[in-house]
Amino acid sequence: MTRQAHSPFVLTALLCAVAATHAQDASNTTTANTPPAASVALAPVMVKARSGDGYVVSQSQVNNFGQASLQDTPASINVLSRDLLDDRQPRGLSELARSDASLGDSYAPVGYYQNIAIRGFPLDLATGYRFNDLSITGEQRIAFENIQQVDILKGAAGIDAGVLAPGGVINYVGKRAANVQTTTLGTDSHGSRYGALDLGRWLSPTFGLRFNTAYEDTHAYVQHANGRRNFYAIAADWLISPKATLQLDADYQASAQRSVSGYQLLGGSVLPTHPSRSLMLGYQPWQQPVSIHASNITARFHYQFNDDWQARVDAGHSRSVIDDNVAFAYGCFYAPACASGSTPGYFFAPDGSYDVYDFRSPDDTRQNDELRAQLQGHLDTGTISHDLTVGADVLRRSINQRPYVYDYVGTAPSDQGEPPYFAPSPNQPGPSQQRQSTWQRALFAMDRVRLSPHWQVLAGGRFVQLDERDYDASGAPQRHIRLNHWLPQTALLWQPTSQLTGYLSYAQGLALGTQAPYWTANGGSFLPPLLSRQWETGLKYAVNDALQLDAAVFRIALPYQYAQPDNTSQGFTFVQRGQQVNSGIELQANGRVSDSLHVIASISMINARAQNTGTPSYEGHQVVNVPKLRSSVYADYRLPFATSWSLLGGWRYAAPNAATPSGRTRVPAYNLFDAGLRYRTRLNGHELSLRLSIDNVFNRFYWRDTGSSGGDSYLFPGAPRLARVSMSYEL
Repeated sequence: MTRQAHSPFVLTALLCAVAATHAQDASNTTTANTPPAASVALAPVMVKARSGDGYVVSQSQVNNFGQASLQDTPASINVLSRDLLDDRQPRGLSELARSDASLGDSYAPVGYYQNIAIRGFPLDLATGYRFNDLSITGEQRIAFENIQQVDILKGAAGIDAGVLAPGGVINYVGKRAANVQTTTLGTDSHGSRYGALDLGRWLSPTFGLRFNTAYEDTHAYVQHANGRRNFYAIAADWLISPKATLQLDADYQASAQRSVSGYQLLGGSVLPTHPSRSLMLGYQPWQQPVSIHASNITARFHYQFNDDWQARVDAGHSRSVIDDNVAFAYGCFYAPACASGSTPGYFFAPDGSYDVYDFRSPDDTRQNDELRAQLQGHLDTGTISHDLTVGADVLRRSINQRPYVYDYVGTAPSDQGEPPYFAPSPNQPGPSQQRQSTWQRALFAMDRVRLSPHWQVLAGGRFVQLDERDYDASGAPQRHIRLNHWLPQTALLWQPTSQLTGYLSYAQGLALGTQAPYWTANGGSFLPPLLSRQWETGLKYAVNDALQLDAAVFRIALPYQYAQPDNTSQGFTFVQRGQQVNSGIELQANGRVSDSLHVIASISMINARAQNTGTPSYEGHQVVNVPKLRSSVYADYRLPFATSWSLLGGWRYAAPNAATPSGRTRVPAYNLFDAGLRYRTRLNGHELSLRLSIDNVFNRFYWRDTGSSGGDSYLFPGAPRLARVSMSYEL
């Protein structure tokens, strides 16, 4: 208890110490990913240096505020650099989220595609994830081998992506052409095998290619959950002329791994008494792996008319095909301990027993196609200057599914061990049908008005036309939504010096309503779209070129969606009533504190409340799966007496987390510590890097996620201690 109580103050002291530190000016370096000059007379030049800016990146690709640096952007954006990805060695979205305290898991099973929440709101799988700033299907396992940086836009509004959940956007930025030849081999403490190859070349002064591939044979910490994946990616850069450039990216990944069911509360109110991180709940020998085949393609054309005006046309295609197979541990409808009906059937039984279902949904196909054109330019009206952005965007998303098998096969006696063998269902999935078709058409505009050297006003918005159709398993129409909406966004910036920026912003967003859980009176029906409103104010201070400090205060409000207790035969009706208001403070330090020390640290304090819901027991406390406090610190310290060696380490903290809408059941807070080591040298004139990372050094048990899926709540244990070793060698 003492450690948990003082944890926030430790991070606060660290941030204050960072703010008071004046590091030396960062040396200007050119990385291996810097493209050659546009002039066709010059060959590309590649300069390598070790003393770069480390984890600091000054530009984000997700930015509809015009072409501006992060310092000039009135929004909270965190960029995770390639250096950080290399050192932390994440293999999935859940592991990536550890680097920012504003992020948390939101139904992220082992062996399945994962989702996260930003500022307490789960991301929309249809529009919350991007590759090169173009929408991709969230129902895929993202590979990091071809990623140069990850942009985390917090509290995104309608101008950024149209219809999306209010939490934000995750954008993966692809590596660009460069003269590079690097191979990486790795393993972990469970015996996994990993290999990757990164090859690039400027074939001429105007055309370059980059190829990434990886193979991974995963030995999971959960029994029977070993998996594998193959990944291939190619990127091309063509400098067509001094004014025109074309960038192409394509990747494909095939993965297969058994999905791990989550725990549920015993009787709907008690935490599992014998949770295990290694047990696969509901395991049956006939359970097949979940197979996911995913591809993403982007094409981006840029034309520079003159020094002031430029145009872009971008197109993207993303497709994922999921063969979903699981012996699913869920509820207790058939368990003797729930026979009286006093315990809800959609939770585990009070004695820990649970039902097992044969779930098979092959050829579950999700596809996103997007086309965007925009014009950006600068003009002066007297003493006032304008940076204008205008454009149009079209996004189509489709879902095709086969009628799935979801049949009860048996009841496991408890959650303490593997269940007995149950025969699988003899039923087979039906033929594929289109289940959803969505069109989003939009016009957007933004004007950055520079009133003086110290003051700027940004004003604009996005006009969205949404047309969404849902179909039942036979292909018959079920629901049709058509709406037009204007989503405004405005901000005021104050920059007394080039190092300090203060801002105040307001934005509106539009999110789709949730489908009611099957166990409610209106189960299966969709609720109307939701309008969100966000206020944010913040400060950004660049201590120097290599150290950035940020602070933000925000408030996000939207209608509260929940299963309201009532007198219906089911006992609940899924409604939109009252508001969910998430307000909070975010602090972040990112960069080089001294010549030897790099730090990325963040703290997120969120007050997430339901208001005016008509259900008093659901108000006055944190909503489900939103800890009131999270913090994350990661440091890279180069030893002054052995400069080839660096010590790596981190600390993660989360406050108690509500697991029920009433807030009566919460999972405990946790402190986790990570450690690592990096060694860099040159072997036969080629750079060699050895990395060791150890997550959860003290092997602490914790609940990392109390999220929900389809209206049902689940509990997922965090990973045990895991050590990864990798070697990268420049050929």
